Amino acid sequence: MAIKLKRHRITRKMKTLAFILFSFLIFNSGWSQTEIPNTLNKSEKVYGLSKFWQEVNYNFVFLNKIDREQWERDYMRLIDEVQKTENDYEYYRLLQKFCATLKDGHTNIYLPKSIDSLMYTTHFGEYRLYLTNIDGKAIITRVNASKKDEIPIGTEVIEVNGIPTQQFINEAVRPYLASSTDYVRENEAIRWLLRSFKGTQYDLTLKKPNGSIHALRVTHEKVSETEVYPALEERELLDFKWMGDQIAYLSLNSFGNPKIDTLFLKKLPELRKAKKLIIDLRHNGGGNTEIGSYILKYLTYDDALYGSVSKSRLHIPTFKAWGKWMDPKDTLQGSEADKRWVRQALLSYEDNYFHDFPYDPTEIDLSKEERLVIPTAILIGNRTASAAEDFLILADNQDHMVKIGQPSNGSTGQPLLFDLPGGGIARVCTKKDTYPDGREFVGYGIQPDIYVKKTVADFIAGRDPVLEAALGYLQGN
Repeated sequence: MAIKLKRHRITRKMKTLAFILFSFLIFNSGWSQTEIPNTLNKSEKVYGLSKFWQEVNYNFVFLNKIDREQWERDYMRLIDEVQKTENDYEYYRLLQKFCATLKDGHTNIYLPKSIDSLMYTTHFGEYRLYLTNIDGKAIITRVNASKKDEIPIGTEVIEVNGIPTQQFINEAVRPYLASSTDYVRENEAIRWLLRSFKGTQYDLTLKKPNGSIHALRVTHEKVSETEVYPALEERELLDFKWMGDQIAYLSLNSFGNPKIDTLFLKKLPELRKAKKLIIDLRHNGGGNTEIGSYILKYLTYDDALYGSVSKSRLHIPTFKAWGKWMDPKDTLQGSEADKRWVRQALLSYEDNYFHDFPYDPTEIDLSKEERLVIPTAILIGNRTASAAEDFLILADNQDHMVKIGQPSNGSTGQPLLFDLPGGGIARVCTKKDTYPDGREFVGYGIQPDIYVKKTVADFIAGRDPVLEAALGYLQGN
């Protein structure tokens, strides 16, 4: 069964409560020509909510960092609210909002394909609009080629349906985004600012680079024009090129496919001709840590690589039962064995007892292989995530390497995936990783040694200031 949803409009004069209601509806509704699945009954909706709540309580490694009382209140409130949702999309949006309160980039609710396939982000019939967060502003950084003069690169979206863009984001977009870092949440909020169903109409107020104000009404519809400006970058799993005679550029765009190790080995003979090296991880969202470490071992003289230290919650029900009757002062009494027993029981009751995984560095055996240890600049950014961040930790003690760009994504771990009613998927992060010395990077990002960000002027001019900074550094400027 499917239902048809009505169009909703808003003016600035509407009161706050009405605005909040509209923000929910505008981001949870398509226009009348879009049919949204409505397959779930009330029991299934409560079950899906409870399944996610249960898995978080039992497996979420950062449970000790959230407000547990608020988490329980939200769950109880949602038991009633999910049953009142009018379709599967509204239901899943409530789950996403619930999930977002955990503030973790490896803990997510994914829409069913039956819903996700109906939605558009950049397509607006006559227009193709790509948005990027630059200094907290929603900047158009790519358009379909025929509109590049009408909508110049660097144009800012300052209002959506008469609402200031940041206000619209705060009410209708950001609360639904799960992220470990605020800056990634801001990036995603602007990227997904106009995501909705086919037929959704937006009245946009634009501020062009020359300061002029332009009104534009757009409606989500497939764009037939294929050419965009600037042209989309086509990235292979591994990209290689020379930056002059001595500097090699190597872009490792994913550690999700082991084929990249083979591609690296094929390029290694040519790479050995380089005097300096640039490794670009700005588009690497992760994958398998071992894939990245396989490449890194050729770029160091060390005999071992020291990666992250990991832990996970350890749940033994009987210890939790005992812990209810324990007091912190009890951990100071009795023999050492008694103290350990009481401590484990108390921490188990508090869902704060952890298993520390054995720590073993990655041994390197390349006695017959020539290493490539030369001045190296590693380019990083907000999209450098997960296993790519593990790569950075493994490389942390390499004196010939320097990180240039912006902080990394700040999210890694081992997610537990499970199905939800209606075809959705959820995942919950089960593993906490830190630097070997205990420094935390989840929630903070791995910081660059040289901070460089792309400005509006850079986008307009088609410049890559991070790459330019790396070249300058390696050339001694």
